[in-house]
Amino acid sequence: MGFRRSSAAAGDLSQAEKAALTKREAAADKVKLTSVDEDGGSADSVDGVFGEQGEGTVNYRSVGWKTTVIFLIKSQIGVGVLGLPSAFSTLGLVPGILVFALFASATMWTDLEIGLFKLNHPQVYSISDCGTLMFGKWCGELFGAAYWLFCTFTCGSALLTISTAFNALSLHAICTAAWVAIAAAIVWPFASLQTLHKLTFLGWIAVASILVAIFTVVIAVGVSDRPAAAPPAPEPYELGLVAFGNPSFADGMNAVSAIFFAFTGTSSFLPIASEMRNPRDYPKAVITGQSFVTIIYFVVAVTVYCTAGIWVASPALGTAGTLIKRIAYGISLPGLIFSAIMYTHLPAKLIFVRVLRGSHHLNHGTRTHWIVWLSCTAGCLIFSYIIASAIPVFSGLVGLIGALPAPIITLHAEALMWLYDNSAFFSNVDYRTRRKWCGVILNCGLLVIATFLTVAGTYGSIVSIANSSKTRPWTCADNSGSS
Repeated sequence: MGFRRSSAAAGDLSQAEKAALTKREAAADKVKLTSVDEDGGSADSVDGVFGEQGEGTVNYRSVGWKTTVIFLIKSQIGVGVLGLPSAFSTLGLVPGILVFALFASATMWTDLEIGLFKLNHPQVYSISDCGTLMFGKWCGELFGAAYWLFCTFTCGSALLTISTAFNALSLHAICTAAWVAIAAAIVWPFASLQTLHKLTFLGWIAVASILVAIFTVVIAVGVSDRPAAAPPAPEPYELGLVAFGNPSFADGMNAVSAIFFAFTGTSSFLPIASEMRNPRDYPKAVITGQSFVTIIYFVVAVTVYCTAGIWVASPALGTAGTLIKRIAYGISLPGLIFSAIMYTHLPAKLIFVRVLRGSHHLNHGTRTHWIVWLSCTAGCLIFSYIIASAIPVFSGLVGLIGALPAPIITLHAEALMWLYDNSAFFSNVDYRTRRKWCGVILNCGLLVIATFLTVAGTYGSIVSIANSSKTRPWTCADNSGSS
């Protein structure tokens, strides 16, 4: 896939292709794209999203490509990876690997398409902006609502997992609902930092902590005689490994949605790209980050499932027993907290930019700037707290996120972006090259897959939540299995 600005497209394009590309570029150039070098110097003073950039303003465009890799990795690796082994246990090894490969490949494509669309249309900041550009305000509102719900629900799942960690570490010292509230209180001041660049130091720590915690569990499960949840020795037990599982349709779709959820950081890549010093480095960052994430996911999912079988826990950090669980949750806390921070910051920034876009207050630290910004972060976090408390079922919540808002903003939107930028295919025969035919078939296929996942996955997740009789909203019950 050529990843270049439209005007830089190769000279071997047909006249129809050149005309279509020129038309798109003219629309995009209504807003100037800031070009910034790696030392932070700005070639232009006006950004397509944040407006004037310079002395006395909030410098949003300050993230280099290596730091971008960390943000991309952390937007993927977090709560989602903890549900992968359980999903493999439900589906069986072969279907689990096939579903995993499908979503890894599909999201690599859509991740790259986001960057291409950003270069072609530098005025877009969010999926909502893309929807408005392509189909008008109604589509922008739909994509914006889906993105906001995705981020706040993901933050809710992170808060729920943090409460599980606190319960594991304290042996359920206080009510779980109180731990969720404490987690939210910890997250708010960090989520309220104005720019992603200010979160860089936390991002590095978060990625390291979650990876160390995950592989602590992987190693512990691998060297133990039997999974912690299995009957104690000398009683016999069956690992229960199967090539093909036999779940109900609802359970199977909930597991498929959980695997998809692990790859749904895609929707947050556009705001991250908008704060890069040089957006043309985006594809390099995506390929590096997504390749790393895919390898880690595969190793964790297959290793934990093959060593724990039907005795795998969800979240997976509880698979190796009480001691290792406490150690793993303690190590992973910075990563879990950063997930909640990031997925509070991003939906809050979406609302913030929308409210103040085009005004002096957007990039100057005025009283209005701070009141609006802090209100946005607080409002998003309160909603996430309500979700974490009202749906305290980890696997069901993860499946619901992966089925309802996530396909719209991770597959639907990006497939439509490609079709929009290549709309000449439908009106000009000369544009219908073999490459364009492949692109149309691929992206139309993504639309079909995303629609099926939304409908069937949502059904499966709702059934899973409804069948979980052990939990109640705002429960005080221990969700870590430590008591």
